[in-house]
Amino acid sequence: MQKKTAEENANSAFLENKNKMIKKIYLDNAATTKVDAKVLEAMLPYFSEKYGNASSSHLMGRETREAIEKAREIIAKSINAKPSEIYFTSGGTESNNWAVKELYFTNQHMKKHIITTKIEHPSITEPCKLLEKMGAKITYLDVESEGFIDLKELESAIDDETILVSVIQGNNEIGTLQDIEKIGKICRSKGVLFHIDACQSYTKTKIDVKKQNIDLMTLNAHKIHGPKGIGALFVREGIKLAPFLQGGGHEKGMRSGTENVAGIVGFGEAVRISSEKDVKNIEKLRDYAIEEILKIGTTKLNGPKSKNRLCNNINISFSNIEGEAIQGLLEQEGIYVSTGSACASHKLEKSPVLRAIGLNDFEINSSIRVSLSKYNTKEEIDYFIKSIKKVVEKLRKMSPFAN
Repeated sequence: MQKKTAEENANSAFLENKNKMIKKIYLDNAATTKVDAKVLEAMLPYFSEKYGNASSSHLMGRETREAIEKAREIIAKSINAKPSEIYFTSGGTESNNWAVKELYFTNQHMKKHIITTKIEHPSITEPCKLLEKMGAKITYLDVESEGFIDLKELESAIDDETILVSVIQGNNEIGTLQDIEKIGKICRSKGVLFHIDACQSYTKTKIDVKKQNIDLMTLNAHKIHGPKGIGALFVREGIKLAPFLQGGGHEKGMRSGTENVAGIVGFGEAVRISSEKDVKNIEKLRDYAIEEILKIGTTKLNGPKSKNRLCNNINISFSNIEGEAIQGLLEQEGIYVSTGSACASHKLEKSPVLRAIGLNDFEINSSIRVSLSKYNTKEEIDYFIKSIKKVVEKLRKMSPFAN
């Protein structure tokens, strides 16, 4: 191996020092969040000390079973459900697939119609496309310019063949919070099951499965400062749903597989320590950031204003410059944002969500998503605002399309 020259060593040292000096500001919390220290502390014993299989009848098995059931109770209480209605899964994608596909397979001999929206997460839209190929009828509801569905359109779309309405409560790209209580009321009056994807909204807005007439609900941990790889599906008592995985009969025979005890414990702890105070603080930072960003000329907020918007979501289109270029230059400043959903950003397809709310190709390509957490500070947001103004000005000077 060749030895580095003195100049190469100097350059390496310079870059290393530069990296140490650059601030690191994480603003992609809709993709995933930092695990809270209290959550990590709660999980650690279940990796090395309390490692018994929860299906074992001996003391170490009973110990982990007790921890699982405690977490189940915490999660159930947070949404006004029974612990027996909570089934642990590997995350939001599994829960969404289970709710849509297995409900269809269980009931297809009677009903074959599912209603959803044009702004759902891929873990809903992709299963729906698969079911269409298998004979299902899928209705994709339009949304207006801020991402809200038309309740009259929903009501008229329900027919005698409808088995399920599935709606994302808080949109992962533009933050739109649907009126779940009104949707649930319509579904219950029509005798149709109602599923919501609450991965982004859980603990950020109040959910009451009884008051809102929710029959099935998808939850996960890693959007709320819990671990990755663990989620849950709420299934209202009495609903017929086929098991998602067959095997050893775990989760009352509905989802076989040795339980992720540490993940479940972390999930429960993340829910336990969530607070309305954190939500209010995040909302203040969100509104401040939106106000400052919109002072930049020819910018547009995608999704609703502060009311009926996820507390941590900001989605902005910048005229005639690429969102990916903005993202790249911000990263050089130590700021991490997204150009869309992290679940679909590797695809070449333009965002169906932004398309659904009426954005043209230029507006879609010039959009970035900024998502906050309880760990972000006013100082960080000030640094972000200063940086994005500088980045946008630089890119617009370079752009052949800029005015």
